[in-house]
Parts: sequence; structure tokens; C-alpha cells
Amino acid sequence: MSALRDAPSDSSSSPLSPRMTRSAVSCAAAVLASALLLAACGAKNDAAAPAGGGAPPPPEVGVVTVTPGSIGLVNELPGRLEASRVAQVRARSTGILQKRLFTEGSDVKAGQALFQIDDAPYRAAMESAQASVAQAEATVAQTSDLVKRYKPLVELNAISRLDYDNAVTAQKTAQANLAAAKAGATTARINLGFAAVTAPISGRIGRALVTEGALVSQTESTQLAVIQQIDPMYVNFTQSASDTMRLRQAMDSGLLKRASGADAASVSIVLEDGTPYPSKGRLLFTD
Repeated sequence: MSALRDAPSDSSSSPLSPRMTRSAVSCAAAVLASALLLAACGAKNDAAAPAGGGAPPPPEVGVVTVTPGSIGLVNELPGRLEASRVAQVRARSTGILQKRLFTEGSDVKAGQALFQIDDAPYRAAMESAQASVAQAEATVAQTSDLVKRYKPLVELNAISRLDYDNAVTAQKTAQANLAAAKAGATTARINLGFAAVTAPISGRIGRALVTEGALVSQTESTQLAVIQQIDPMYVNFTQSASDTMRLRQAMDSGLLKRASGADAASVSIVLEDGTPYPSKGRLLFTD
């Protein structure tokens, strides 16, 4: 700006026209603005430069140390759930089904009554067998008393040896008949018990396969219901023969090692909707 004020006092310079004077002022202002802009930019760059004019510090990097370790082999295989125990409830006596004593689809306990078959004929058979036992016991008592009376008499030759031997034989026959009668009574009691159908195992029972009033048969082994034990449950997996052969060859060659103890093979179940089942399983065997 001082250069512009001193210009008119110079005696050697020629006078400027007003138009030329305004143009000179505009050009000088533009040059001054450019100089200020360049000066500002230079100051910013100088501030960004590191102190002392040295090189920027090296970037920080992370270091990872690699160590050898064991990595588990993971295979995803399709599986199918299966109950650990399955029992078919069948009729073991012939008769009319009178009652269903369980709720379909519920959990039952081993020994719980499920069906009731008409037991009137079996109860009559048991009572007849018990009467036969009582009769045989009376015969045994009678023959035993006879042997006791004959024994001192035969020693004194008061009776013949043949009579004593016949009494002993009658006693043994009565004892055999008593044993047969007791066996018959036991059979009758078992048949009577079969009229009350009970659960052979604990588990979840399905629907009843027969209804009240149906005739069930022991000879045909009429199926009445099915019980499945679902705690625990099995999961059957299917793996191709080629994959199985590759795994065995890798184990035989030492490329893979079989885990044992706490590191043994474990099984995680993923349901059809992709949700993982909370409880894990363990591999029992391959077949």
C-alpha cells in the first residue's frame, strides 16, 4: 500500500489517468490477496510439519506369536431322533377290554395300570385252584397221620409191612398232588394278574390302539398301546462310506488322532429351524 502512495510524488513518472489509476489499484489488491493466501497456506503447512524438521514416527503394529496346537475335527451330519427304549403294550389274557386307565400322550411309570380286562373267568379259575390246594393239603394231613400211626405198629409186627408201605406211598402221592395244586393256583393267580395290563417301562405313552368293549386275545397278542422312553434319547447319524474310510485312513496314518477322556467326541444338536439344543450329547458307538 505504501508503494501506491509514493507513486504520484515521483517526478519522472508520467501522470496517470483516472481509469489507469483504478486499474492499477485493483491489480495491486488482487496480488496482495494472493500473497496473503499463500502466506496463510504456508503457515498451516509449517504448523503441520514435525518440530525440528524430522521424519514422522513409525506406525504401531501388533505381533502375534504362532504356537502349534490340536484342532478338533467338526463334521455336520443329518440325524434322526429315536427313543432309547420302546415297549409295545400287548394283551396277555383273553377277554373284553373294560377300562382305559391312562391319559393318551402322558408320561407313565413302570408298573402303572393302563387297561383293565374282564377278569371274572380268571378269578373263578383262581378260586378253583385254591380249593384244590386246600383239598390236597387235607389229603396230605390224613396220609401223614396214617403213616405216624402205622410206624410203631409195623415195628411191633402189629400190622403187615405192606400196609405200612401203602400208607407211605399214599402220603407221597398226596404231597405231590399238593405241589401240583399249588402250581395250578400260582398259574391262576398269574392269569388273573394279566387281566390288569400295566406299563412295562417308564416313558411317554401314545394313543390307545383299542377302545373299551373290544375283545382282546392272548393268542393274537393284541397290541394296546406303545410306550417310548425319551429321557435319554438317541440321535442316529448317517455318514457316507467314503467319508468314514477317509477318517479311518487319516487315523491309521497319524494325520488325525483319536481324542479320549474329557476331549472325547461330543455331539451338538441343531434343530430343524437352526436353533441349537441346549444339552450336548456324547458319541456312543459307530455301526
